[in-house]
Amino acid sequence: MNELILLRGGGDLASGVALRLHHAGFRVVITELPRPLAVRRSVSFSEAVYDGQTTVEDVTARLVTPDQVESTLSRGEIPVLADPNADILLRFTFYAVIDARLTKSRPQPIPVPVPLHVGLGPGFLAPRDCHAVIETRRGHTLGRVLWQGESASDSGQPEGDPRRVLRSNDNGVLIAHSTIGDHLEAGQLIAEIQSKIENRKSEIHSPFEGVLRGLLRDGMDVTRGLKLGDVDPRDDPVLCRLVSDKALAVGGGVLEAILTARHFQKI
Repeated sequence: MNELILLRGGGDLASGVALRLHHAGFRVVITELPRPLAVRRSVSFSEAVYDGQTTVEDVTARLVTPDQVESTLSRGEIPVLADPNADILLRFTFYAVIDARLTKSRPQPIPVPVPLHVGLGPGFLAPRDCHAVIETRRGHTLGRVLWQGESASDSGQPEGDPRRVLRSNDNGVLIAHSTIGDHLEAGQLIAEIQSKIENRKSEIHSPFEGVLRGLLRDGMDVTRGLKLGDVDPRDDPVLCRLVSDKALAVGGGVLEAILTARHFQKI
C-alpha cells in the first residue's frame, strides 16, 4: 500500500493507531508539537521529538525534516515532524489525515482537502468537521466508526479509579523522583513541582500501591491541574511497554475507516 497517512499527534493513543496502520502496510507520517506532553512516554512515538528516535514495541520512529520523510519510510521507520500546523500537507499528497491530538474541541480546518479525514474522540462532528469519527470512550462502542454524528462527549473523569491520574498541584517545573515502570507504595513520593515564582516545592505522591505507568519528562514546565502521571494498580511493569487495548481498538476503527473509504467508496 503506497498511500501516505498523516497522523496528527504521537501520544499513546495515536501511537496505537500508528502501529496498527504500519503493520497493515500503510506508510505513516506523524506530526507533533515542538514539546509534546505525552504521559505514557514508553509507548508514545512523540518521544522521538526529544530523543531523535524512539521504538514502541517493534516499530521505530525518527525525528526528521520534510526532506528526510521518504528515506525514513523506505527504511521501514515512521517519520516524526515537529509540525503542529501540519504544514507537511502542502508538500506531500496524503490519502488520509487522522487527527489524534485529542484536544476535545472543534478543530480548525486542515490546509488542503484530502480524500479521507478522520477525527478521534470528542470535538468532531461528521461530516461537518471530518468524514468519520472514531469512538474513544471505553465500552461497547469503543473503536466504532461514525460516518454521521459524533462520539460520546468528554465526561471530564478518567476511566477506572480517578485517583490513578496524577495532576500538577502548582505551576512550575516537574522534578521526577520515580521512573516509568517503578513499583510504588501508597504515599510514595513520585515527583515535585518547583515553583518559578516562589522558593517552594509541592509534592506528588502515589495514591495507592501499583506501578508508575506514565510520567511527563523531568524538567517539563507544568501548570496547575495538568495531567502529569498515571499509576496502574495492576502493578505489572511489562504493561508499561505495551500499547493499550484501547489504543489498538481505536487503531482498528481507523483501519476500518480507511478500508471502507477505499473499497466501498464511502466518501
